[in-house]
Amino acid sequence: MRDEPECQSIGGMEQPAHKKRVVLAGGSGLIGRSLAKELLARNYEVVVLSRSPREHSNGVREVEWNGIHIGEWIQHLNGAAAVVNLAGRNINCPHNRKNILEIAQSRLNSVRALAGALGHITHQPRVWVQASAIGFYGNQGDQVCTEETPNGADKLAEVCREWENAFNSAVMPKTRRVLLRIGVVLGRDGGALPVLARITRCFLGGAAGSGKQYISWIHQSDLNRMFLEAIERNDLAATFNATSPCPVMNKEFMCELRHALHRPWSPPAPVWAVGLGSWLMQTESSLALSGCRCAPQRFLEALFRFQFPDLAGALNDIL
Repeated sequence: MRDEPECQSIGGMEQPAHKKRVVLAGGSGLIGRSLAKELLARNYEVVVLSRSPREHSNGVREVEWNGIHIGEWIQHLNGAAAVVNLAGRNINCPHNRKNILEIAQSRLNSVRALAGALGHITHQPRVWVQASAIGFYGNQGDQVCTEETPNGADKLAEVCREWENAFNSAVMPKTRRVLLRIGVVLGRDGGALPVLARITRCFLGGAAGSGKQYISWIHQSDLNRMFLEAIERNDLAATFNATSPCPVMNKEFMCELRHALHRPWSPPAPVWAVGLGSWLMQTESSLALSGCRCAPQRFLEALFRFQFPDLAGALNDIL
């Protein structure tokens, strides 16, 4: 039996209630596509701000924006239940001076554009959920990083610091703000896992370098639920590590991946080989050779229940 739509009384007549609107800035990537699907399943109206808007048959509406200037897209923020900002250039590239500048500017500009738009609308969104990254902590070895751990010292850590400062300094007295420092997202349709799985299937699934660097990962489904709780729970208003409670070393991650794909032991790739592979693939070797050991302390304190807390279960579900 089909559920009837919720109704509200207007002038003595019952009218269908409006869906709550969520605006996703930069929602065309792995995280945005997955989150949009989850929001639609929960009967939200989903508007994606995109540089290259497309038509969708699934109910998502894409609206043009350039991530810098205020435009007609601001009308969709007016009265929205939430705005979720995922915009920013992919860090999977060589970290030379030009690319780092573009990575930083794409993040800062999107935050500033959204912050500026809030002053031009009547009803500000109830909550702004801002994506950041665990790159904020830099390469921390085996130190456990909670939300209280200080900022790191490398290039990406500096980008994250400026990114978060821009968000935290935005003037929005009527809008609750939540910031998620997102770890390595494990999903079927993008990100690092399909690449690592392809390498592992070719019997090259050894550790990178020493293999002792930590990978703080999160299953895509758990990340979706973190975003949903940030949107729906009024008691959440802070910075949160969006990672599994069970980070693992790189060598442990690759061992579990080999097991999930039924592949035998593979020798580790020395640092020079990782560097050569990164050069050939036009990416950055430090993404594989460094890491941090994050704990989602505030989500645990908020009694968030992980569907996939351990890596073996996450990989078996995805692969």
